[in-house]
Amino acid sequence: MAAYGRPTLRDLFDESPTPHIAHPPRSHHRDFYIATDGSFRPHSGGPVNGDRTPTESGGLGVVIETLDGERVVRLSVPDCAPDNNVAEYRALHLGLDVLATRAPDDARVGLLIDHDQLAENVNAEVLATHGSAYDPPHGINVPPATGLHWRGIQARINGFEEVRAARIASDHNPAHPLANAPDQYDHVNAEPDRCLRPESTSSEERVPPPSRADRGEASD
Repeated sequence: MAAYGRPTLRDLFDESPTPHIAHPPRSHHRDFYIATDGSFRPHSGGPVNGDRTPTESGGLGVVIETLDGERVVRLSVPDCAPDNNVAEYRALHLGLDVLATRAPDDARVGLLIDHDQLAENVNAEVLATHGSAYDPPHGINVPPATGLHWRGIQARINGFEEVRAARIASDHNPAHPLANAPDQYDHVNAEPDRCLRPESTSSEERVPPPSRADRGEASD
């Protein structure tokens, strides 16, 4: 599966649900978008009888773009997570860490995640910590094996002005092939680093909902 020919991250974010958080039309006005994915592939490292156990391999994929569709960075790195759930948390932690070195603290960030529980946990954390008038719909449930990765994700979420996670399908996630074949996509890690600021910020424009966009002004 190629990592090319995908819609921009902004388009994917616009078309995807954001668990627990309403998706008003202006929500696509993120300054940066991050798509992440983590893979886990157990493979036999020798006999599994006796003292030998299967070894584990996988990868982490990250794609970051500005709201203008300009790519900031792509990463495809091998990883050795204990399971697929933990791999997803590691990938998001990596993506947020990378963006934090390239974006200002007042950036508005859209996350594209193909893992239901992780997307829900991120948005629940946002509701709990970003002064929302609404309480999180449920408690945050993080796999214990994630270790300190969830704490790192929390710190990064709280370090940006606004964060929102959208749930996308795995086959639409441009980070998916990067995570699943780091041996084939390791060349993307050598792409030049780019520190791009969007041409416009999310606060400068307001777009009416689709249901109102084509209506004329109501007469008295």
